[in-house]
Amino acid sequence: MVLQERRLFQNFDWLLIVAVALLVLIGIVLINNTTAAVEGLFDTSNLLQDFTFRQILYAGAGFLALFALSQFDYRIFAGLQWIFYLLLVGLLAAVFVQGRFFLGAQRWIPLGPFQLQPSEIGKLLLVLVLAKFLADNSKHMDKWRVLVFSFCIVAIPAVMTYVQPDLGTSLIFLFVWGVMILAAGLSWKQLLTIALILAILLPVTYSTLQPYQRDRIITFLNPNADPLGSGYNVNQARIAIGSGQVLGRGIGAGTQSQLQFLRIRHTDFIFSVLGEELGFFGGVFFFALYAFVLMRMLRAAQVSRSTFGRLTAVGFAASLFFQSFVNLGMNVGIMPVTGIPLPFVSSGGSSLVTYLMMVGIIQSILAHEKMLGLRTKPQPI
Repeated sequence: MVLQERRLFQNFDWLLIVAVALLVLIGIVLINNTTAAVEGLFDTSNLLQDFTFRQILYAGAGFLALFALSQFDYRIFAGLQWIFYLLLVGLLAAVFVQGRFFLGAQRWIPLGPFQLQPSEIGKLLLVLVLAKFLADNSKHMDKWRVLVFSFCIVAIPAVMTYVQPDLGTSLIFLFVWGVMILAAGLSWKQLLTIALILAILLPVTYSTLQPYQRDRIITFLNPNADPLGSGYNVNQARIAIGSGQVLGRGIGAGTQSQLQFLRIRHTDFIFSVLGEELGFFGGVFFFALYAFVLMRMLRAAQVSRSTFGRLTAVGFAASLFFQSFVNLGMNVGIMPVTGIPLPFVSSGGSSLVTYLMMVGIIQSILAHEKMLGLRTKPQPI
């Protein structure tokens, strides 16, 4: 159902839109600064090979999707629960058939000049599926069968993503599940039991990690163990952030990024570029933007009278928080390197479009609540 009210856009959370747009704009500027030095590696006559131009295209497509989704009553997505789930599993399965290998991982499906990463869009689809299931069973959260079934919903795409291999995204799936079942009414006793089970499974999980993933954990514990190998990027990221000091070296004037000492600088370590060029105050402003976006997303969960809407907003906020925290944490050395992008900022279309779509559904939740002025108790959908 499309929301036909003329005053729809007056019900938008424009502060959220502005904050997200600022993050996207910062990302485009940083990507341009970090990739300009390597443009000679590509055919610059083809704009689709230019990282900055591609990011602008992704941003345009993402904002179009945002405004399009905001026009719909978000509750229609509840009825598409299992269609979304089959789509998610089908896309992840397609990766193993038609996926492209890059840097030892098979995560992307070629679509002409572009690449689709199903695990990214999977974050949005999985939240919608979980939100519907948990909303339908909100009065039975004390039943272990409900928790086990909800875990199975997450476990299938998490395992499929893990074997690509993509440990970071599979951890996002599990974190989102944990936050959503807690928001749905999980008791602390159940939570402690689940935490104990996961702790017991940690050694088993570690034994299944790829060698480079184990190296990342060792590097996290001791960054100087292999300074020219697995610890190189982490050390260079710290040097970049530290050299920015209070005010930064200036846009495009960072030595670590411009002289290419810092690798993967337009994706995994883009915050290090920001820290070097904009300094401490720039980093604080950047953190504040993310905190503000998270607060506005959680506001949608607070005002929603629908359990489905509340859990959807909580799930989107959990995904954004965990992915941002891990990416920023690995830049400053408080988290292991996992290879997940920084939402709204890092180069890459699948991640950017997915998170903008999430914001679009958040806007639908807010607009729907404001326009209808519901005063009823929370309903499953």
